[in-house]
Amino acid sequence: MHETTRTNVVINLTRTIVLTILSFITFPYACRILGDQAIGLYTWANTFVYYFLILARISIPNFAIRECVKVRDDKKALSKKVQEFFILQSITTILSFALMLVFVFSVPELFTHKEIIFLLSINFLAGVFSFEWIYIALEKHFYMAVRSIIILTITSLGIFIFVRYPEDVYLYAFFTVGVTVLTVLSNLIYLPKFVSFKKQGKYEFKSYIKPLLVLFFISVVLALYDQSDAFILGLINADKAEVGSYTVGLKGVDVIIAITTSLSVVFMPRANYYYQLEDKTFFNKLTKYSVNITLFIALPAIASVIALSEPITRLISGNFDRQGGNFDQSWTVLVVLASLMLTYSIGDIIYTQVLIPMKKEKIYLYTLIIGAILNIGLSIVLGLFVFTKHPAIGVALATSVTDLLILAFLLFKTWKETKKALFNFNTLKIVSLAVIVFLICYFLGPLFYDHFLNKYLNITTAYLAELVSVVILAGIIYVGGLLLLKEELVLSFTKKKEKAN
Repeated sequence: MHETTRTNVVINLTRTIVLTILSFITFPYACRILGDQAIGLYTWANTFVYYFLILARISIPNFAIRECVKVRDDKKALSKKVQEFFILQSITTILSFALMLVFVFSVPELFTHKEIIFLLSINFLAGVFSFEWIYIALEKHFYMAVRSIIILTITSLGIFIFVRYPEDVYLYAFFTVGVTVLTVLSNLIYLPKFVSFKKQGKYEFKSYIKPLLVLFFISVVLALYDQSDAFILGLINADKAEVGSYTVGLKGVDVIIAITTSLSVVFMPRANYYYQLEDKTFFNKLTKYSVNITLFIALPAIASVIALSEPITRLISGNFDRQGGNFDQSWTVLVVLASLMLTYSIGDIIYTQVLIPMKKEKIYLYTLIIGAILNIGLSIVLGLFVFTKHPAIGVALATSVTDLLILAFLLFKTWKETKKALFNFNTLKIVSLAVIVFLICYFLGPLFYDHFLNKYLNITTAYLAELVSVVILAGIIYVGGLLLLKEELVLSFTKKKEKAN
C-alpha cells in the first residue's frame, strides 16, 4: 500500500480515536447531569434539525470531493469548482432553513421546543462556510486532525465547567454547536492558501444537476434511515426517556462506526483518483485494504461490546446508583445494535469507495429507499406492538435486521469488486481471534469487576478498571494471535517497522 495512504490512515485513526475519547468523557457527564429526559430532548431535536442539514447539503460535499480531486493540481480550475459549489450550497441552505421554519411554526410539538431547535440549526447555517470537502479532496489530514482535537477539547472543557443542572441542556447544545462554528472560523482562515475567490470565468452548474439530484436523494433517504429510529421513539415515548436509553446504547456502537467510517475521508479521494486513471489494480487493492482495516477493528469490537455491554452502558450513562436517569434498556439496546459496527461500516465502504467512483450511486439510492421503508415499518411494528414496555429494543432490532439486508444486497450488486476484499482466508483469521476476544471478555470481565470492587469499594472505579484491564488483555492476545497467524494488516505494519529500524 502507498506510504502516503498509510500515513493518512494513521493520522485519521488517531484523530478519530482522540475525538472519541473526548466524546466518551463528556457524554457520560452530560447524561448524569442532564438525565434521560433532557438528553432525549436534545437527541430528538438534533434529529429533526439533521434532516434539514441533509437537505441543505444535498450531498454537495461528496460530489465536490469527487470533482475537486480531478482538478486539485490546477489552482484556477480548483478555485472555480469551489466557488460553484459554495454558491450552490448557500442557495440550498437558505431554502432548507426557510422550510424548517414552516415546520416549526406549523407543528405544535416542534413549536414547543423551538428554542433548542433554532439553536441546533446553527450547525447547518454555519456549515455552508466550513469548506471541509476541499480539505478532504486535498488530503490535508494532519491539519484537520490537529484542528478537530483542539476545538473539541475546548468545547468539552466548556461542558464540564458550565453544564451543571438538567436545565442546562441549552448550554450543552450551545457547546455542541460551538464545534461547528470554531471549525468554520479555522477553515476560513486557512482556505486562501489553496483557492482564490476571484471569479474564474463563467460558472457552469448544468452538468452538476443530474448527479447532485441522485446524491441528494441518497442523502435524504440515508438521513431518514439513520435518524428515523430516534425520531419514531420520540413520537412513541412522550417523555423521551426511551430515546435517552436508545441514545446511550447507540453511543457505544457509534464509537466504532465513527472510527471505521472515518477512513472514507482517506480512501474516497484516492479511490476516485485511481478509478479515473483506470488503475483497476490499485483501486481493488485500496478496497481490500480498507475492508481489511474495518474487519480488524469492527469484529473484535463487536465481540467485546456484546460481552461487556453492562459496564459499557453504565459508564456511558453514568448510571451506577440510579443517578441521572435510569437508562434501563441501554444495555440490551447495545447488544442488539452491535452488528451495525460491521454491517454499516462495510456498507459505507461500498458506497463511498466503490459505487461513487464508478458513478453507480443509483444502486445505493434504490437499496436505501427499500431499506428506509422497511426500517420505519419494522420500527413501528416492533416498537408499538411487540416491545410495548420497552420500544427502544424493538427499534434497535428493526435497525439491525434492516442494515444486514442492505449490506447483503450491496454485496450482491458489487460482487465483482468486493468478493475478494471481504471473503478470503485472511478474514477467517480475524474472525477466529474475535471469537477468542469474546470468550476472554465474557468470562474474565465479571471476575475482574469483583476483584476491583473488593479492592476499591467503588462501583465506578470497578467498572472502569474492569473495562480497561480486560480490553488490554484481550487486545494483546488478539494482536499477538493475528501476528502468529500472519494476518496481512498486522504483518504489513510489522515489516514496515523492521525496515525503519
